[in-house]
Amino acid sequence: MPIKIFDGHNDVVQHLREYRPDGIDFLERSTGHLDLPRAEAGGMFGGFFALGVFAKYNAEQDLTVTETGYEVRMTEPLDRLSTYKEIALQLAALRSVEQRSLGKIRIATTVDQIEQARREDAFAILLHMEGADAIGPELGELSELYRSGLRSLGLVWSRPNIFGHGVPFAYPRSPDTGPGLTPAGKNLVRECNRLGIMLDLAHLNERGFWDVAALSTSPLVVTHTCVHAICPTARNLTDRQIAAIRASNGVVGMNFSVGDVRPDGHRNPDTPLTLVAEHIAYLVDRLGIDRVAIGSDFDGATIPAPIGDASGLPHLIDALRQHGFDDASLEKIASENWMRVLRLTLRQ
Repeated sequence: MPIKIFDGHNDVVQHLREYRPDGIDFLERSTGHLDLPRAEAGGMFGGFFALGVFAKYNAEQDLTVTETGYEVRMTEPLDRLSTYKEIALQLAALRSVEQRSLGKIRIATTVDQIEQARREDAFAILLHMEGADAIGPELGELSELYRSGLRSLGLVWSRPNIFGHGVPFAYPRSPDTGPGLTPAGKNLVRECNRLGIMLDLAHLNERGFWDVAALSTSPLVVTHTCVHAICPTARNLTDRQIAAIRASNGVVGMNFSVGDVRPDGHRNPDTPLTLVAEHIAYLVDRLGIDRVAIGSDFDGATIPAPIGDASGLPHLIDALRQHGFDDASLEKIASENWMRVLRLTLRQ
């Protein structure tokens, strides 16, 4: 029986035709990495879909390349009101896709709903927001978004906001790049715990990570990242962070972004899947088989050419088999570990 995948992160919402006029029809085979036909072809039955407002970089102005690496200039904080309007438009776009699908796509708020969708051959979406820039210090927007179905929140993207500080896109670089959470950020952690919103520590700097570790009553989760010891980008996790995630019974989603996978940090799609398997094996060795998952970053990053898009996910499963993972372990990495941590975090 083929291994079915629940993916921990993608950015396809930014590309939907319901959100932007030149965008894709998610229900038809299209350009980019992810749509429903290619998800079905690749054995993907759902995933975390990210709402967010991201920066567009000018290579000449924003990218600094040295003999040993690179750094992308971090963008300024966003305006809350305009960001919230964009998030509302993105959420409406996803709801429109759900309605047009006539039951083939379902926005889920519980693990039971995800598993029911899988049994009925429907595609399950868990709403995630990448960066809390649309939320004010009083957290009223968080409650509104929760009522609209939001169940996963990244405190920051790779820039500062009123809650904390993201890491830059940089190689080689430690994730220890600035101060920790603000008082508002600590309140946000507490409120997400109370509501049952999963906190995603992807893009958060190391001091912010430790602040969440000290405060949160939920397992620590990083939806899309790689191993700093293999590829020393600021986005990747150190061994000490990995140990803290294990101690909290959390999960790490393996990111396909080649610049965070390759030991040389190059954004070259000619990246063998043996490298992805090495990161996953490293994580399994330190976290245990119950705490490693997949967080592809489809439509948000350059991914290895041997995967190509969501229809190529079986190639990753084959590479992991060749690396020594049996089917029971693959089922955990592919979906069961996300279901486990979500059951520990969400209010059912």
